[in-house]
Amino acid sequence: MKLMPYLMFANSQCREAFDFYAKVLNGKILATSTYGDMPVMEGQPPMPEAMKSQIANIHLLADGAEMMGADNAMIMEGQAPEGDNTTVNIEVDSIGEAERIFAELSAGGKVVCPITETFWAHRWGMFTDRFGKPWMVNCMKPMPGAN
Repeated sequence: MKLMPYLMFANSQCREAFDFYAKVLNGKILATSTYGDMPVMEGQPPMPEAMKSQIANIHLLADGAEMMGADNAMIMEGQAPEGDNTTVNIEVDSIGEAERIFAELSAGGKVVCPITETFWAHRWGMFTDRFGKPWMVNCMKPMPGAN
């Protein structure tokens, strides 16, 4: 089993956000498609022109981890459900990498819990990035009893 966060964006920010994430995480965008790339479904109204350039799906790979996202068509049509309870958790192997990623991804956003040592992690912190997405960065300590 593999769990993969899928981030939905308002205000057509998906492409900008994923370009930023790929840069900070030294990742690569594997695939991108727009709503305009999608075939017209029989019996459905034509795609509004303003939506055709919006991201329907984007896929990022960074050091073996994957994340996907899209511009939320329901938000553009004013039908989106309220709230965003998805948090992306990044676990890294070194304190330096945790501090670097935390600093770069949180720039322009809002730090909720500054990165610090905790009982479970050499470094842990939580923030909302400049696109309004919540993140946690972990550099875990060995768990007692773990192999």
